Amino acid sequence: MENTEHTQSSGKQDMAGLLKTHGILPTQQRLLIARVMFGRDQHFSADQVMNLVNDSRDRVSKATVYNTLGLFARKGLVREVIVDPSRVFYDTNTSDHHHFYNIDTGELRDIKSTEIQINTLPELPDGTCAKGVNVIIRISNTGQQADQAG
Repeated sequence: MENTEHTQSSGKQDMAGLLKTHGILPTQQRLLIARVMFGRDQHFSADQVMNLVNDSRDRVSKATVYNTLGLFARKGLVREVIVDPSRVFYDTNTSDHHHFYNIDTGELRDIKSTEIQINTLPELPDGTCAKGVNVIIRISNTGQQADQAG
């Protein structure tokens, strides 16, 4: 699950350089969020990012966290993974891959793109082209528990 593009130390200078490279002005709040996000490949919701950032002595508003994560997504630093209409994760691994989403625990885990084969796509609407395919396999712990009980 290694994504070398973002695997950098969490130093302020490295994070500022990463943001500048992607055309993002490295404000203090953006640097705080970047240090939380880019220490290693991971999946976070905006609320998780806000809690982690605000655990430090610094405070960042909810609006700033959401706006910054949206900016990071638009600039290609993270991928938005929408697991359901009320749950969005921000994935620092921007390479082609898919996900398992555990509906019981809320955990999102990577699946290598080579582990899923899609042989055909439906006919695309006129004037469009496919930009990618994202597969999310929803899993539950309850099925496993039911199998063990029976």
